[in-house]
Amino acid sequence: MERSEAMKEALEIVKAQASVRTMNEDEINSMLAKLVAGIMHTASNGMADGIPEEGPFVDAKKSIKEASITCLECGKSFKVIARKHLLTHGLTPDEYRAKYGMKKGVALIAKGLQRERRKKMKDMKLWERRKPTAEGEKA
Repeated sequence: MERSEAMKEALEIVKAQASVRTMNEDEINSMLAKLVAGIMHTASNGMADGIPEEGPFVDAKKSIKEASITCLECGKSFKVIARKHLLTHGLTPDEYRAKYGMKKGVALIAKGLQRERRKKMKDMKLWERRKPTAEGEKA
């Protein structure tokens, strides 16, 4: 199969996926590249082989972006990589971080969302005790 044919097939798949859910430019490009490679590999090796087992889809340092985080196991993009998703790969968050050389404290969340949540918590000031009102004070 020629690369142009594989590209056409991959574009149809990505177009169908984009019509079902919102995807940013990085997700579309990443998905397109993976699909073209997979289609080319499958066409050259026959359907029995399937897609080869590869390493991470992107560099671990580049997987956490402003608006999304890419799972290094499957290549899907999320705002937060939840424990439930990692369990589908047979990993805990700590095992995932260790496997891909991330520091222990790295949050598996998009940078923008993390910043928003941090600001919201600072605004709420939950760590400060609420001052009792005049009616609620005991003498």
